[in-house]
Amino acid sequence: MRAYFLTGTDTDAGKTLISAGLLALGRRHGLTTLGLKPVASGCEASAAGLRNADALALQAQSHPAVAYATVNPLAFAPAIAPHLAARRAGVTLTQQRLVDWARPLLAEHRDLTLIEGAGGWRVPLNAHEDLAGMAVQLGLPVLLVVGLRLGCISHARLTAEAIRADGLSLAGWIGSLVDSDFARDEALYRDNLATLEATLSAPCLGVVPRLACAAPGAMAVAAADFLTLPGALSDGN
Repeated sequence: MRAYFLTGTDTDAGKTLISAGLLALGRRHGLTTLGLKPVASGCEASAAGLRNADALALQAQSHPAVAYATVNPLAFAPAIAPHLAARRAGVTLTQQRLVDWARPLLAEHRDLTLIEGAGGWRVPLNAHEDLAGMAVQLGLPVLLVVGLRLGCISHARLTAEAIRADGLSLAGWIGSLVDSDFARDEALYRDNLATLEATLSAPCLGVVPRLACAAPGAMAVAAADFLTLPGALSDGN
């Protein structure tokens, strides 16, 4: 069983695309998979309740199938920072609440479990705690999604330093091209990737370009073509 906490250099770095892509890749290799999104804001109302597009993408790549509430227990409508959305809903977010939710799911021993964070590494849960503390309490290795855009090298290095300062291992990083202009000068683009690879001191598990497909399922399958599974799961793949 391998479980990882997946974070990004910032909001909209491409965390869900990479999470769903890794889960799709795991399924391609016959692994059991589980994608989790403990806290999600920016949810839409439906007949079944609030639903988040990112959590639905993770649910679709979880095998065997699980209920939505298993993937995303805390869903909020406003597309704002989770601690602010929770405050508006009268909900208290704490690290311990999330850890207590996650432990039984991790005990299911799926071949690959990904817990996707919200925003970047230091997103607050309340006035005193942040979401990173959940990963610390669970002792999970971390996968870092680097949103490839101007400024990403500093953002990636600072995030990697914070992860290690919190006592966790950086199990790998993945580049996600979020700004097409960033890759317009191919030589410069390659130099940026080389700098990331040299300074992050963790394996690169792939670089995903801008994808043309629109459906979340198709996006996940397409992203999987550019990815490698982390750690021991990559052996023979």
